[in-house]
Amino acid sequence: MNTLLITGTDTEAGKTVLTSALAAYWQKYYPQRNWGIMKPIQSGIGDREWYQNLFTLKQSPEEITPLYFQAPLAPPIAAARENRQVDLAVVWKTLCEMRSRYELLLIESAGGLGSPITNELTVADIAGQWRLPTILVVPVRLGAISQAVANVALARQSQVNLKGIVLNCIQPRTDAEITDWTPPELIESFTNIPVLGSLPYFDNPADLDKLAQAASNLNLEALNI
Repeated sequence: MNTLLITGTDTEAGKTVLTSALAAYWQKYYPQRNWGIMKPIQSGIGDREWYQNLFTLKQSPEEITPLYFQAPLAPPIAAARENRQVDLAVVWKTLCEMRSRYELLLIESAGGLGSPITNELTVADIAGQWRLPTILVVPVRLGAISQAVANVALARQSQVNLKGIVLNCIQPRTDAEITDWTPPELIESFTNIPVLGSLPYFDNPADLDKLAQAASNLNLEALNI
C-alpha cells in the first residue's frame, strides 16, 4: 500500500497533526525513500501552506492541492462563490500521477468523513469509490465513542477501506481522561476497527522530532506501509 487517506470525525479532529507526524516519521526513518503529501481540495489558506513550510517537498503547489478555493467554506459552497465547480477529474489525475511517483502518498481529506465535497458526494463517498485505504482520527473528548461509532458506520455504508483509528489529544489530556473518554477496547468492540494508538497534545506542532516519535508509537505495521 503506498496511498493513505487521513480523515477525521470532524474538521478539528487532528488530521493535519497525524499527517504531519506520519510524514515526519517517514522522513526521519526512511530518508532515502520518496514520499509526498496531498491536500486534494482546500478552501482558504491552511494545510497546503503548513506542509510547504514544515517540509521540503518536491511538489508544486498544484500537485499538493489540485483544487484551491479562496473562501474557507465547504468546497461546493466555496466553488459556487467563484462561479466554479469542484472538478474531481483534476484531483483524480493528480492523484494517479503522485501515486506513480512516490513510494508513500499521504492524503489529508477536506473536513471530516461526512463533509461534502460536491453537492452529491462526501469524503466517505470518494474514499469508497476511489478505494483509498483510510485512517479515521478521533479527538479525545467526551462524546468521542459515539463519534467513532457513527463515522465507522458511515465508512461502512460508503464501502471505505478503513484500516484503523487514531486517537488525538486536541488539548492537554491526562492518562485518566484518555482512558475514560476514549477507551480503545470499547471503541474496537463497537466498531470492529483497530485503534492504532493515540497522539499526545503538541504545544509545538512543528517539532519534527516529537512528531516522528509520536508516529513511531502507533501500530504502523497494521497499515502495511
